[in-house]
Amino acid sequence: MSALKKAKIGVVGCGAISAAYFKTLKALEITEVVACADLFPEAAKKRAEEFEVPRVYSVDELLADPEIEIVINLTIPGAHAEVDQKILQAGKHPHSEKPFAVTREDGKKVLALAKQKGLRVGCAPDTFLGGGHQTARRLIDEGAIGEVVSVTAFMQGHGHESWHPNPEFYYKAGGGPMFDMGPYYLTAMVNMIGPVKRVTGMTRVTFKERTVTSQPRAGQVIKVEVPTHVTGLLEFQNGAVGTIIQSFDVWGHSLPNIEVHGTEGSMRVPDPNGFGGQVFLRLPGQYQGWVEATNKHRYNDGARGLGAADMAYGLRSGRPHRVSGELAFHVLDIMQTLHESSDQGKHLELGSTCARPAAIPVGLKDGTLDP
Repeated sequence: MSALKKAKIGVVGCGAISAAYFKTLKALEITEVVACADLFPEAAKKRAEEFEVPRVYSVDELLADPEIEIVINLTIPGAHAEVDQKILQAGKHPHSEKPFAVTREDGKKVLALAKQKGLRVGCAPDTFLGGGHQTARRLIDEGAIGEVVSVTAFMQGHGHESWHPNPEFYYKAGGGPMFDMGPYYLTAMVNMIGPVKRVTGMTRVTFKERTVTSQPRAGQVIKVEVPTHVTGLLEFQNGAVGTIIQSFDVWGHSLPNIEVHGTEGSMRVPDPNGFGGQVFLRLPGQYQGWVEATNKHRYNDGARGLGAADMAYGLRSGRPHRVSGELAFHVLDIMQTLHESSDQGKHLELGSTCARPAAIPVGLKDGTLDP
């Protein structure tokens, strides 16, 4: 065990996604979940029993606990910015689920308050810290495909009403395919290629109402308030160009998750909604087709919560944390600007940028993120 002082963590929101966070944070050397809270106390009690969390609190009690250093915010998207601000006002570092906020303006408020308080902010997704996407990042950094020319990213399905127990918020502000799944794809692209300079978007709402077929809300009719098919063009600051399609209006497709094309080869990148997956290369003269690249990295299984642990390492060493508020805000800015570009019918420059996150080194011990 490392001599590093553990970061004491509280979790606000104990729904379905929380189990993955509790599992990961329990396994890492630098994190310890000491309390959890939920608007429904029984949900918090259930997680506390399942993962041996010592304290079950109300949200206010959790924020008042002086031992807690980082608070993981797993509330619904429309509450992310408000809860983050409460966490910051309590003198703690928030790490929220995606998206960072529902609007650019709310995201700015969080970053401004964090700067005022001298605190850090983090936000999912942290899947790009996993072995699959760190393999892709390493190969790009090593020049395996030369200078990056273009990237394509596709997530297409038919929405959540056929399987999710509470699908309504996916069709309200902060939802839709771009705000729901876009953060995974855009964050992965910024990790590999860098920040985006300019975008062009085209959006549509195909079905103005959705009927829930999943339990327990089967038969409920949802009025759709956000675009459900989004096509975007991205111009990266380094000159690469990208295409992204995120859709809840498609019954089936055979497009890849992500492909990156360079001057000296092409790369097929795994699903950014996961930590692992295989990376394949296609290089000049490689007539046998796509060849699997060697993965030298850890964290290839479900590891949600790595971003909060990375923040903890940053707090101990002083280094920047990779899953930062600035990265999350840049992704939020891209998503909102794509929608605005469609509404206005023109290219739009981004008003934000961010640092490309540092790569994860190879050769780490299990349960660590720093050498």
